[in-house]
Amino acid sequence: MFPHSTGAPKSRPILGTYVDFGIERYQRTRVTIAQINAGFTLLPALPGVRWRLTDWTMVAVGGAVAAATDVRILGTRAAASVALAVTAVAALGQSVVTRAGVSNAVVLADNASFTQLDVNTAITCGKTGSTATTATHVDIILRYVADPA
Repeated sequence: MFPHSTGAPKSRPILGTYVDFGIERYQRTRVTIAQINAGFTLLPALPGVRWRLTDWTMVAVGGAVAAATDVRILGTRAAASVALAVTAVAALGQSVVTRAGVSNAVVLADNASFTQLDVNTAITCGKTGSTATTATHVDIILRYVADPA
């Protein structure tokens, strides 16, 4: 079903999402503040797919993100939720480009933000603290790889 040898196709649609196994891809998603407050799926849970981030960027649109503590990119590893990226709202000023690892944009120690996640689990975003306000959207740009399970 999935690429287990060099003769198997490495690209295919899975549940309506086109997957290129082993190839780094980019995805830019404009997520509304309401969606961040509620939690939003950036990459869906797909059978036989293990997502792996390679980089991320966030940009606040329509104002600075305020009131919340941070905006997070979340995944699942060893059946537990893990915050792959934690960006303090102080770093999410309007039109400010915030990348992984800069001040107020924390990644996990020892490259753990960029290792494989559990199979058939999504990558999502959300917030902690109070309800996020002021900005209308946050552009979340992911660089990622789909690895076969």
